[in-house]
Amino acid sequence: MTKYKQKEQLRERKLKSRPLVASLILVVGCVALLFGIATSISLGAADIDLKTVWDGIFHFNPELMSHQIIQELRIPRALAAAFVGAFLAVSGAIMQGMTRNPLAEPSIMGITAGSAFMIAIAFAFYPSTSSVGLMIWSFAGAGIGASLVFLIGMFSKGGLTPVKMALAGTAVAAMLTSFSTAIAIHFHVAQDISFWYAGGVVGTQWFSIHIIIPVAVIGLLLAFAISPSITVLSLGEDVAKGLGQRTVVVKIVGTIVVLLLTGAAVSIAGTIGFIGLVIPHITRFLVGVDYRWIIPCSALLGALLLVLADIGARLVNPPFETPVGAITALIGVPFFLYLARREGRGF
Repeated sequence: MTKYKQKEQLRERKLKSRPLVASLILVVGCVALLFGIATSISLGAADIDLKTVWDGIFHFNPELMSHQIIQELRIPRALAAAFVGAFLAVSGAIMQGMTRNPLAEPSIMGITAGSAFMIAIAFAFYPSTSSVGLMIWSFAGAGIGASLVFLIGMFSKGGLTPVKMALAGTAVAAMLTSFSTAIAIHFHVAQDISFWYAGGVVGTQWFSIHIIIPVAVIGLLLAFAISPSITVLSLGEDVAKGLGQRTVVVKIVGTIVVLLLTGAAVSIAGTIGFIGLVIPHITRFLVGVDYRWIIPCSALLGALLLVLADIGARLVNPPFETPVGAITALIGVPFFLYLARREGRGF
């Protein structure tokens, strides 16, 4: 393929994008996300009307119990759900764009299991680890999980097809989860790490939000910066090289972004799966194949999905809470099986 044809192919793909639809999604999505956060703040063991929510945010009175609940419990929880949903959705979009694998997603690729494994080690051997320390352990675990999957791919006959990569990721996730469970039982920290397996944002405090904000700024800005390069890379590595792209640099930066965002998400909310699988596919269907639109729209829709899932977790079996990971799995598992069946036809 000549360089001229490669440029024409890239131009045609960009023309298939729908910027007007993407702009509408960003505007309507922001409004929906704000309303979802307000609803999330109002719902719980003690229901609080939206007027009190408004007063608790903008006219805080420390003498009122409802205002204290809003400020200390509900707002950090809602913000954590929005951040984690955005992190996982962007991570999934980048992974799918870089690998051209429609099944790529942090939980399926063993990344979230790797983070949970290292958090289990931290609890067992370094029980006094701070929240920042847990996040660092989580980053390291994310890297271990991803490395194991690609290491398996190096020895796979015919390379890593989408289905093979999903199977390798599932196997690595199962292995790391087994190790985590053994460590938890042997060192009597099962109760401490059970939260990370269930997945959820209940109990999130302000210091956790303060920790992940710098990660959000760095990770999301890098994701937006490499979004044009991800669009080119999604055409195929040969085409990207033919257009003069430094594919190795793009992959390194993309991998760093995925590890940063996924590690932060797991350190706050545990192993919540399938958001990074479902949201990028929905976003591509709506806005086209240009990652300059896919990444910001995925971030917004991912945040909205997890905020709504967290609301659903409180409504399924009140006054008890269903793990958010179970809610997202109800959506993600059928979607994953559909994609696996479609990709498996060429397996």
